[in-house]
Amino acid sequence: MNEPRYIPGHHLLEDRTAVVTAAAGAGIGGATARRFLEEGARVVLGDAHARRLEETERALAAEFGADRVAALPCDVTDEDQVRALFALAERLHGGLDVVVNNAGLGGTAALVDMTDDQWSRVLDVTLNGTFRCTRAALRSMKAAGTGGGVVVNNASVVGWRAQTGQAHYAAAKAGVMALTRCAALEAAEFGVRVNAVAPSLAMHPHLVKVTSAELLTELTAREAFGRHAEPWEVANVIVFLASGYSAYMTGETVSVSSRHP
Repeated sequence: MNEPRYIPGHHLLEDRTAVVTAAAGAGIGGATARRFLEEGARVVLGDAHARRLEETERALAAEFGADRVAALPCDVTDEDQVRALFALAERLHGGLDVVVNNAGLGGTAALVDMTDDQWSRVLDVTLNGTFRCTRAALRSMKAAGTGGGVVVNNASVVGWRAQTGQAHYAAAKAGVMALTRCAALEAAEFGVRVNAVAPSLAMHPHLVKVTSAELLTELTAREAFGRHAEPWEVANVIVFLASGYSAYMTGETVSVSSRHP
């Protein structure tokens, strides 16, 4: 199987301001921040990992310019930190055009062994965090009154497909899909679109740390192309949803997967 070809930027997000959560490091959030910069956007990055976020901000600013990259530590389970992140985007750039809700937390536990804390922690980060950030985004975009804003949520194919040990994560991601549909109807009234992506398996260092090699090998074997996705391949779909090329799409969840049944 040939390696995927990296697609250069085409100015699809020129002069747009984007907030991206969980954007530090080499995962989907970090890849999305880079792709947005390559497409001409300004980015404001949030992440709960302050050191990793600072390293990401420094590297991107050196490559794309300090005036186009800003960052603030943000735990999406903390409403004050969410508000501070969005306030930073408004203060620096006068508002925001795109929000990517990428923050999520996984884990593996059989339902019969799962604790209340395990369940609640995954739901609070993955679903409630997406709710808090979507609410902040829509409040800002509605107040601006200009229309044209976009929210893209990161869901997962496990929101559709059953997988053992993933009851909490699957429930949270299915909730993200439902939240996306409902928010889209409300946001349409003031000209804002809300969509989601549902990746299957995008490999990055953080995933390797929390998932067994055996499970990753098994999941990779199920993919039609016989390989996992690169994080930037998911980011490309997020760019599409954030751009004018998807101007008539809202309330949709787009599968980013080659997996066969």
